[in-house]
Amino acid sequence: MLHGYIPANRFLPYLSWTDIATLDNKANTVIVLPTGAIEQHGPHLPCAVDSVISSGVVGHALARLPANIPAYAIPPITYGKSDEHLHFPGTLTLTGETLLHTILQIGESLYRAGFRKFLMVNGHGGQPQPLQMAARELRLRHGDMIIIMQDTFKVPNCAESFMDDKERQMAMHAGHAETALMLALAPDTVQMSKAVANYPPAFPCPTLSTSKPMAAWASYDFGPSGVIGDPLPSTPEQGAAILDSLAESWAQVITEIHQMRWVTRAEPAWGTGHWQGKVLDHNDAASLLTPR
Repeated sequence: MLHGYIPANRFLPYLSWTDIATLDNKANTVIVLPTGAIEQHGPHLPCAVDSVISSGVVGHALARLPANIPAYAIPPITYGKSDEHLHFPGTLTLTGETLLHTILQIGESLYRAGFRKFLMVNGHGGQPQPLQMAARELRLRHGDMIIIMQDTFKVPNCAESFMDDKERQMAMHAGHAETALMLALAPDTVQMSKAVANYPPAFPCPTLSTSKPMAAWASYDFGPSGVIGDPLPSTPEQGAAILDSLAESWAQVITEIHQMRWVTRAEPAWGTGHWQGKVLDHNDAASLLTPR
C-alpha cells in the first residue's frame, strides 16, 4: 500500500475529502512531508536511502504520538535535487527549481484545504536550500501559516555515539549512520560485503574548515565508490538505537508544533502571488452527508 512506513491511520491521502473537510482543529493539525532522493549511496546501499530514511523516521515518529495529537503525513517526495551524484547510474534528479515549485504547489494545496502547520523532514543533504526557499515563499504568501524544514538528523539522536572522531568530522554520504539505519529499516537492500570506507582529503583552507570541505563538490571528486565515510562498523542494533532516538525526537517536535503559537500577519506580502477561489468546507460536507 501507498503509506509504506507511515501508519495507515496517520496517512492523509487515506481520508476522503469529506473526512478532511470535517477534521477538527485543522489550523493546528501538523502535516508532515518526508523529502528524500533517489541517488547513489555506494556499492553497498540502494539508491533509495534518503527516501527510505526520511519516510521511516517520520513513520516511526507518528506511530509514537498519542491519539490526541492531530498529525498526518502526506506521500513523500522521493525524487530530489541530486546533481552532485550524476556521475553514477541510478541517480534520478530534479532541478532545484522543479523541487522548489513542487513544494510551493504542495504547500498551496495544504493551505487551500485549511491546514496551517506544515513540517518537512528532509533526508537528503544536497537540497535544503530549495526547500528553505519554498518555505520562505509560502510564509510570505500566507502570514498565518507555519512552515518548518529540518534535516532528519538535526534533532537529538544517538548516531554520533557509535562513531569515531574521524567519522563524526568527515563523513557526509553513505557512511556509518545511514548504513546502520538502513540495516534497521530495510536490511534486505544492504550488501555489507561490498561496503568500503572512503574520506575526502583534508580541506586546504583551515580557516574555513578543518573537517568537511567548504568548496563545492561532486561525490565522484572523492573517488569512484561514491562513499564519503566509513560504513564498515555499522550494525543493525546500532541502526535500531538511532531510529528509536530519532523517532522519539521527531514525535516531540510534532507535538510541540501542534501546541505552538507563532506570529501571524494579516497584511499581504509585497509582490508575491495570491489566489482566491471556492474550496468545499465542513458546511458543504455536512449538507452532503445529512440524510434526506
